[in-house]
Amino acid sequence: MAGPFGTLIFFVPVIILFYFMLIRPQQKAMKAHQALVAGLKRGDTVVMSNGMIGKVTRVENDEAMVEIAQGVNVRVVKAMITQVRDRTAVAANDAKPVAAKTPAKTTAKS
Repeated sequence: MAGPFGTLIFFVPVIILFYFMLIRPQQKAMKAHQALVAGLKRGDTVVMSNGMIGKVTRVENDEAMVEIAQGVNVRVVKAMITQVRDRTAVAANDAKPVAAKTPAKTTAKS
């Protein structure tokens, strides 16, 4: 099989191998990232592609406003968000102290 079919028989398995080893996992990762970006909402703690960590304060179509320090908001393209750390969990410094509940006093009527 030294003809053109011999080389074709060699390249078909190589192309199939490339699809399952390279193309398909990349498509799955891209789909997972698109779902992550689509599910982004206010209050999420995110990691951006440059390594900065911030809290989402506003979400628009293609952009999100991220607070990277107290009072410092930056507009970020949603595609540059690589990871969502906390999904709308209350941050430690934002937690409001909860007042201890006291049992209700009952008054007996005579």
